[in-house]
Amino acid sequence: MSYLMAIDAGTGSVRAVIFDTKGNQISVSQKEWTHLSEEGVPNSMSFDFITNWNLVCECIKSSIINAKIKSEDILALSATSMREGIVLYDDEGKELWAVANVDARADKEVKYLKDNFAGIEEDFYKESGQTFALGALPRIMWLKNNKPDVYERVANISMIGDWILARLSGVIATDPSNGGTTGVFSLKERNWTPTMATIVGLKDDIFPPTLEVGTLMGSVVRKASSETGLSNKTKVVMGGGDVQLGSAGLGVVEAGQVAVLGGSFWQQVVNIPSETLPPKDMSIRVNPHVIAGLSQAEGITFFSGLVMRWFRDAFCDMEKLEAKERDLDVYAVLEEKASKVPVGSYGIIPIFSDSMKYGKWYHAAPSFLNLSIDPEVCNRASMFRSLQENACIVSSINLEKIKEFTNVEIDTIVFAGGASKGALWSQILADVTGCKVKIPKVTEATALGAAMAAGVGCGVYGSLVDAAKELVVWEKEYTPNMQNFEKYKEIKKRWQKAYEAQLKLVDDNITTSMWKAPGL
Repeated sequence: MSYLMAIDAGTGSVRAVIFDTKGNQISVSQKEWTHLSEEGVPNSMSFDFITNWNLVCECIKSSIINAKIKSEDILALSATSMREGIVLYDDEGKELWAVANVDARADKEVKYLKDNFAGIEEDFYKESGQTFALGALPRIMWLKNNKPDVYERVANISMIGDWILARLSGVIATDPSNGGTTGVFSLKERNWTPTMATIVGLKDDIFPPTLEVGTLMGSVVRKASSETGLSNKTKVVMGGGDVQLGSAGLGVVEAGQVAVLGGSFWQQVVNIPSETLPPKDMSIRVNPHVIAGLSQAEGITFFSGLVMRWFRDAFCDMEKLEAKERDLDVYAVLEEKASKVPVGSYGIIPIFSDSMKYGKWYHAAPSFLNLSIDPEVCNRASMFRSLQENACIVSSINLEKIKEFTNVEIDTIVFAGGASKGALWSQILADVTGCKVKIPKVTEATALGAAMAAGVGCGVYGSLVDAAKELVVWEKEYTPNMQNFEKYKEIKKRWQKAYEAQLKLVDDNITTSMWKAPGL
C-alpha cells in the first residue's frame, strides 16, 4: 500500500502525520518546541533551526515506526507551517538566522518605515494585502541594523515550512500562500515583488523561486534520508501556509467558500479572486490561497483558544475532577453546564481580542465586564459560555468586514479546529452569524491539506480541488436559530461599544493592552 506524509510546523509543536491515499490518518508523531526570546531583544521570538531540525527528524522517524510501514512505501511528502516565520540562508544554503511567526522585535524599524517613507505601508498593502507588523522587511532591517555581519551574508530567504522542504530536498523555494505573508509579494501576480526591498534600502536579490503548491521539488536527498529514515525515493513536494492548506483540507477550495478555523487563534477566511483589491481601510488581511487564481480575505481573532485554556486552568479545577471521574474531556463538562445558560450569558461581556483592525491594531486589557455577585447567575458556566459567544461575535464582525469589500454573500461556514469539537460552540457560531455551520470529519485539516499537496505532486490526485472533493467528508451540520440570531445582533452592538470604552482606558494609560502591533 502507498502513503503520503505531511509535516506540520506549528507555533507550539511540530508533527509528522502519515495518511493513506484515501485520506485516512495512519499515524502521527508530535514534539513540542519552544521559541525563545533573545537576551536584550524585547519582544523577540527566535526560531532554533538546529534543535528544531532534530525534533523534525524524531517526528518523521517515530511516525514511520508508529505506522508500521516501510519508508519506501511513502510516495511523497510535503510541509506546512505557521506563517510569517522566516529563515535566512547564506550562499551555500546554510541557515544564518530565523524567527518564529509573532516575533515583534522590529517595532523601531516599523516606526522608521512609516515615518520616513510617507504612505509606503498603504502602497505595499494594496499590492500584498499585508502590513508591516509581522512582515519580513522590518525584521530584515532589524538584522541589518543590529547584526550587520549576519545581514551581509544573507543570500536567500524562505518560510519555516519551506525550510523543512529545503532540508529534505536541497531546494530553497517558497509558495504564494506562505511567502505572501512576508508582505514582499504581489497578490495578483502570486510572486515576489523585490522592488519593495529596493525602495527601503534592503537586498533585493535574496528571494527564491516561487512554486505553486503541489509542485514536485525533487526527492529526499541522501543526508536527509540518513537523518530521518525516509527513503531517497520519496518525492518532496511544495507545501504552503497552515491556514490556507488547512482550508484545502476542509474542502474550501472554490471562490466564495468560507471557513472559521477555531484554534489557539481563530481565523475567518473567505475565498476571493486574486485580482480583488484589499479594503482601503486596511482592516482585513488578504493572502494568496493555495489554489492558483484565488486569494483569501482573512480575519483573525487573537487568543480565543488560548483564553479558553487559561480560563480552564485558572478556574475550573472542579470540572477537571468531574471530567476525570466521568472519563470526559473537561471542555465537554463545561459545555454541558454552559448549555443551561441562556443566550447572552446573563449580560457578561468578555474583553479579550478586538475585531480585526489590521492597519492599526491593538487590544484592550483582558477583563470580564458586567459581572454579578449572584452565584446562580455569575459562575464558571456562564463565564465559559460568554467566552464561547465572544469568539463567535468577533468572528461575525470580521466576516461582515470581509463582505463589505468582497460582496461575497455568506450562508454556509465550514468550522474546524479544536473549537469545532464542541456542539454548543458550533451551534452558537450558527446562531451568531445566521449561517449554516458544517463540521468536517477531519477537523484538524492542516496536515490533510499538506498530504493532499504531496499527493498532487506525485500524481495521486489531479489537483488540490480534486483531492478536496474526493477526501473531505462531512460529519455534522448546525442550522441557525433565527430568534437567537436577532438577540445576538443586539449583544454584538453592546460588545462593540464596551470594547471601544475599554480601548480608551488603554489610551489613557490606565490599563495595559493585551497586545499591540509593532510600531504602535
